[in-house]
Amino acid sequence: MEIKFKGLCSKLIIELKSKGIKDQKVLDAISVTPRHLLFDPVFRDKFAYQDIAFPIGENQTISQPYTVAFQTELLAVSRGSKVLEIGTGSGYQTAVLCQLGAKVFSIERHKSLFKNAKLFLNQNNYRAQLFFGDGFIGKKVFAPYDRIIVTCGAPFVPNDLKSQLKVGGRMVIPVGEGEVQQMKLIQRLNEDDFKETNFGDFRFVPMLKNINN
Repeated sequence: MEIKFKGLCSKLIIELKSKGIKDQKVLDAISVTPRHLLFDPVFRDKFAYQDIAFPIGENQTISQPYTVAFQTELLAVSRGSKVLEIGTGSGYQTAVLCQLGAKVFSIERHKSLFKNAKLFLNQNNYRAQLFFGDGFIGKKVFAPYDRIIVTCGAPFVPNDLKSQLKVGGRMVIPVGEGEVQQMKLIQRLNEDDFKETNFGDFRFVPMLKNINN
């Protein structure tokens, strides 16, 4: 990473710490993930390492770094964890998970975002497996997963995703049909039982069904 962007990213890390992010592994992963490469050059200096969401097309956004850090910290990823990500988007969250050593399977519904994210991840040697498809049904062929992360606002917790979570696994998912969603941690206790914990209000673009672009 260029010195200029390293400095901006260092300031972002200080801000994330001040907002309560404590997991040093998560902070270290964010500190080496080149978020600026996901921005048009005209916007990089001003916006790439601000703690804000930013439009990436298709009425979608690259997530606010705090949200990425919060979800990743809650997910509690270990090196080698098999992670299903619903909503590749720009590929930023995907890259952070790869930096942590996770084996990532990521689904994106928008074809243009899927193509752009795949290019970014390949060019920067992030070895995630990307799929164009419907996040509501997950990717059963590679299940079960140690962790599942949903990066868009789900109207409910899809049963297909719950069924693909390993016993002892964790799913982090924002749930709600309005402008504000509740961040939920869902832990699979055994084959039939799940524990659900709420972690406050967040704002996400909606999770979309069907595939038509």
